[in-house]
Amino acid sequence: MGSVGDSFDNALAENFWSVLKTECVRRTTFETRTDADLALFAYIDGWYNTRRIQKRLDWLSPDEYETKYYADQATTEPMTIGPPTPVLTS
Repeated sequence: MGSVGDSFDNALAENFWSVLKTECVRRTTFETRTDADLALFAYIDGWYNTRRIQKRLDWLSPDEYETKYYADQATTEPMTIGPPTPVLTS
């Protein structure tokens, strides 16, 4: 994640694992490994990646950002691209 000796080395990964353990894994008993895999997939892909807000996305969730992006695209005037015009040389 970062350079050697960097105080932020693995900070993002450590934060993710902490949140994952706190919100998904703790106080849960899984009967099979498949049940655990499905629960982790549902948490990561169903909630963590879709609903959590992100600073890079102007404090919106990825779903909100995508909705806003396409709404903004619908309100802008579409660009029309025509054939290239030939360059006349003398």
